[in-house]
Amino acid sequence: MSHPIIALWSHPRSMSTAFERIMRARGDLECLHEPFMYDYYINRSKRVMPHFDAMDEHPRSYEAIRAMILAKAEQGPLFFKDMSYYVMPHVLEDTQFLGRVTHSFLIRDPKASLTSYAKLDPEFTSEELGLEAQWQHYEGIVKLTGRKPVVIESESIQANAPAAMQSYWRGVGLSDKPEALQWGEDMPADWQQVSGWHQGVLSSTSVKPVTDAKRQEIEDGFKKLIAASPRFEGIYLHHLPYYEKLRKSAAGHG
Repeated sequence: MSHPIIALWSHPRSMSTAFERIMRARGDLECLHEPFMYDYYINRSKRVMPHFDAMDEHPRSYEAIRAMILAKAEQGPLFFKDMSYYVMPHVLEDTQFLGRVTHSFLIRDPKASLTSYAKLDPEFTSEELGLEAQWQHYEGIVKLTGRKPVVIESESIQANAPAAMQSYWRGVGLSDKPEALQWGEDMPADWQQVSGWHQGVLSSTSVKPVTDAKRQEIEDGFKKLIAASPRFEGIYLHHLPYYEKLRKSAAGHG
């Protein structure tokens, strides 16, 4: 029997790991953490990813990862979160897989995500900021399937997590489980490989609202970053139009 496969396509530092934590806390889905990362960073060696301790038993190639996902979905409902830039553009040629999966997208203001990303990996490339690939991925899915995937903003979850997640779950065909908005402190086993990236969510048990002080901190941090490293301003400006296009497709904007 084939069970649902729900994919959350995100970009780095978009709050996607906290989102995954919520999905794990539902208790009715098997969850995978960025399985296609192995194809991008190891199989194709696009770049050396810092803070990544690869698991020996994890499949490496796109084809093998895809097969693993499909096999797991024969056993029960499956959720995975991943980055669009790991699989673009070749995933658009895989129409069978595209049609098998319920796709969704998570976005965050790139000022916030870029500033956070640069602290952990100051050498990241423009491709790795990920929003251009996300838009191309989203647009490709719409053209190939005729369906618009759910797009959710991390800011909407921070502002009103129960309402935002209820809307998301309804959009991907899941029941509302508000109790999943509180999770335990134990680290999921497959996060060990990238624990250096997720100290914030590992030390929390829920999504915290963004205060005005935090918004100002993000703004100030972004200005300080581009003053010190002007290349980041170019990366930001390159991806901003793709973020705006995705934002127009998000719940509450379309």
